[in-house]
Amino acid sequence: MTVSNPTEASGKNELSRSLKPRHLTMISIGGIIGAGLFVSSSTSIIAGGPASFISYAICGLLILLVMRMLAEMATALPKVRSFTEFARAGLGEGAGFVVGWLYWYFWVLVVPVEAIAGAKILEHWIRLPPLFIGMGLMTVMTCVNLMSARSYAEFEFWFASIKVTAIVVFIAIATSYAFGWTAPHGATFGNLVDHGGFTPHGWIAVLAAVPTVFFAMTGAEITTIAAAESAQPGRAVARMGSAVIGRILVFYVISVFLIVAVTPWDTVRSGESPFTLALNTMHVPWAGEIMTVIILTAVLSCMNSAFYVSSRVLFILAAQGDAPKALVKLNARKVPVGSVLMGSVAGFLGILAATEAKGVFDFLVSSSGALAVYIYMAIAAAQIVLRRRRERDGEPLPPVVMWLFPWLSYAAIAGMGAVLIAMAFTPGLQQDFKFSCISLIVALAAYLATRRLRRPAAVASIST
Repeated sequence: MTVSNPTEASGKNELSRSLKPRHLTMISIGGIIGAGLFVSSSTSIIAGGPASFISYAICGLLILLVMRMLAEMATALPKVRSFTEFARAGLGEGAGFVVGWLYWYFWVLVVPVEAIAGAKILEHWIRLPPLFIGMGLMTVMTCVNLMSARSYAEFEFWFASIKVTAIVVFIAIATSYAFGWTAPHGATFGNLVDHGGFTPHGWIAVLAAVPTVFFAMTGAEITTIAAAESAQPGRAVARMGSAVIGRILVFYVISVFLIVAVTPWDTVRSGESPFTLALNTMHVPWAGEIMTVIILTAVLSCMNSAFYVSSRVLFILAAQGDAPKALVKLNARKVPVGSVLMGSVAGFLGILAATEAKGVFDFLVSSSGALAVYIYMAIAAAQIVLRRRRERDGEPLPPVVMWLFPWLSYAAIAGMGAVLIAMAFTPGLQQDFKFSCISLIVALAAYLATRRLRRPAAVASIST
């Protein structure tokens, strides 16, 4: 099976191979741990009560299955250097176009969202309007991503290291408190059932929280983008895919479980960090200030990763002819400058919209709400098609394969379909679902339009 590889179309336009295993490890962790864990987890805890950690476990399982499918495809097709391109390999040019542009759109909107979030934190220390601070953050991140892939990776390595250290320390402190070793009145596991029961709103509420949790955990696949700039991309993706569930288990499931064990779930307030509440409950000094710094780090980390991913996906789209060819050009440091600057312009415009045209920006953010689910479902479908094709052609299986194929692949698609159905019937998520459907329709229409425009050009080139 021959699959085009945009990063190796020519030596001149080949991305760098400067990322080391330590970078990829921390990028995979950083892609999972965002501000959604430190702040937005409050929404899930309020919705599900003490059983909310089960929502995280369910989402972790779905993402594990997706990453395992990606690992199989990465080892079977090592020349494909972006997970969005697996959709093209399995489902055709249209899927590659639609998945690539939707993924770019998803991440390019994350950039201004995180810039504004960071600005609101920093305005407590820097007496400037959020617009100016957000523009300053955009300028810094633009410069970082224009330097080199290694610059992005180094920043992400240290950002992720801070987040990992913070969570590990939190787990250690909270475990000691929950078991009663440092708590003044003994073990606190009674909080799991003493305030309305383990599932105060019923199991339906726990399942209904899954869509919100799912989007907070999106980002594990960033490794497949960054791996293209490492020495052994296929092996790196396979290794990260196998390890992701352990990180989700530790950083999300155990953290949320300890929060509801240490602190009564009904004291959690929406929009406020439950980690800060738990630290205050355990009488950790300077808890608020510590968590503010950690949340800021998480926000900057997510912004940095979104900037990097959006530029590389746009580069690959251009290499496939789905975006202007000028975006394929690299500078002397192997950075796709045009793609980075496109993301930068989108980020600056997003910050202006967020501060000056709130309604427009809210629509844009809502229109990306369900895109991660669409994209993951397309990737899962591509894995099934590619595996069937390989079996039909009598080709050997790759070193890493999907477990219990095809049943777990189908289960992953069904699970993500259930997430979409839950969004469609959950009042707080219905708007995101509807607007995301509009984004999907626009992407499909754009592909049909570009295909129609390309056809006369192709005919003209053949006739000459």
